[in-house]
Formats: sequence, C-alpha cells, structure tokens
Amino acid sequence: MDEAPSLHPEVRETAGRIAAMETRGAAAIADAAAAALGAQAETSDADSAAAFRAEMRAAARTLHDTRPTAVSLPNALRYVLADLSGEDVETLRATVARRVERFRADLEDARKRLGRIGAGRLRDGDAVMTHCHSTDVLACIEAAVERGADLEAVVKETRPRNQGHVTARRLRELGVPVTLVVDSAAHRFLDEVDHLLVGADSIAADGSVVNKIGTAGLAVSARDRGVPVAVAAQSIKLAPGTLTGEAVEIERRDAGEVLDSATREELDVEVANPAFDVTPPRHVDAIVTEHGQFPPESVVVLMRELFGEEVAEPWHG
Repeated sequence: MDEAPSLHPEVRETAGRIAAMETRGAAAIADAAAAALGAQAETSDADSAAAFRAEMRAAARTLHDTRPTAVSLPNALRYVLADLSGEDVETLRATVARRVERFRADLEDARKRLGRIGAGRLRDGDAVMTHCHSTDVLACIEAAVERGADLEAVVKETRPRNQGHVTARRLRELGVPVTLVVDSAAHRFLDEVDHLLVGADSIAADGSVVNKIGTAGLAVSARDRGVPVAVAAQSIKLAPGTLTGEAVEIERRDAGEVLDSATREELDVEVANPAFDVTPPRHVDAIVTEHGQFPPESVVVLMRELFGEEVAEPWHG
C-alpha cells in the first residue's frame, strides 16, 4: 500500500481553523486555503512530478472537506491547482507559487472593485441593515463612506455565533453609527432602513443565494416592507457545480453552538443548527460583484464566462 503524502502543518492548522470558524468569511477562507497550498508546495520534498501532484491533491482534499457550503474554498483550490501538467517538480512548485500569489492579489483587488460598485447603491443619509459578517458588504459601506456619504447601520447580532458583533465593530471603526438588534427584531427595524445588504457563501446558477441562516426570512420581510435587497459577493462565491445540476450542501453545525449539553439534557430536546439557508432569486434585487451588478437570474452568464461548462475537481485523482 502506498504511503499517504505528508502534509505541511500549515495545511492541517488552516483546515482546523476553517472548520472551527476561527477563519471565517468566504474571502478569508479562500485566502487562507491558497496560502496553505503555497506552503505545501514550497516545502515539498517530492522526488517526482507524480508524487508532487499527489501531495497537492491530498492537501487540497484536507482543506476542501472542512466547510461544505463555502464555495470560495473549492474555487480557490481550483485556481491554484489548475495547471499541474508538467513533469518537473521545480517547475510545478514555481507554478503553484505563482498562482497562489496571483490569486491572493486578485482577491484584494476584487474586494476593492466590488466595494466601489456597491457603493453606488448607497446615498448620503441612507440607513443599511446587515446580517452576519461579510467583508464584501463592508467594502461597499467603506467605499461609500470614503466618498463622503454619511450612513447609519442596523446590525443583526446573528445567532448563534454572534457574527454581527464583528460587523458592528468594523462599522464603528469606519465611524458609522450602529444600532445592534436581536435577530427577532429585524422585521420591526426594516421600517427604519433604506437597504438590506447581505453577503453570500454560495450563489447558484439560477441566482439563488446561500447565506447565513436567517437571510431568506429577512429577504422576505424586506420585500414586504419595500426595502431593496442587494447581495455583495465576489465571483469566487459563484458555485459552478450548479451549472450541471449539483446542489449546494447546507452545513449543519454542532448543537453546542446553540445550547450547552447540560441545558439540552435538562430540556430533553434535539437541537438543529443549520448554518445557512437559501434565498430564492425572486427576493433579491441585485447581486453586486467585482464585475458589476447583475439581476440574480442573469448571474449564470457571468458564471459560464468565468468557469465554462465543465467544473474541474483537482483535489481528486
């Protein structure tokens, strides 16, 4: 039996941080995964191109299997491992290093471009409601503030992990006044905002948006109130597998995030903890990417342009 490829400690540590949500947010996950693949390539002592490719596939599988819904992760792996057809280890090592560097630089550039595009939706004096934590949402607000717009924000705490606290902290650093509300108060506060602006973990070919649990109901409430719903999402969050009918897997997280074991035992209940839900395209006004704004039903055009019709999975043999 062949010996399993040796994995760089950064690969295992990065996978652990992603699984535990210590590294969170689609762009941060993609960036960390790309950097871990770079570390694997840099320190590889593979004695053949075949052994090197096996190492890289093993590292990519370890990373891939951590968060099933965050499509930015497999998209990062696809990008970095897109061209490993050479037969010389040093050439392959240089190829991985070059693609990692380019991918990470493109991530930062894409965030800035998306922010400038999304800022066009925000006017001086507007109030924005957010859900969970999204660096793409923050990029839009930051760009609007830098342009001189005075904005306010209503931030949902976003149980059970309270990612809204992270958003509130970042917005205060930008000088934006923040009202933090419990999740169940969102419908009432929609009367006081001009926009609902959320991020995404995955976007399907039909324009459906997979995002933090609670987004779908919030979008329905916003529609009822006449509040426009925009999704800020870099193109690495497009799920190309859905072009061929693949469904986006919804991650279910540990019940301990909701109730500690003693309380669960006392109440004698089962706890369901889905991390995401799916917002249908009919409840979304626009998807804002670094390539422009799209009605949700037309995002498939961008997906085909970026990924083609066939979706590679280079972490498999």
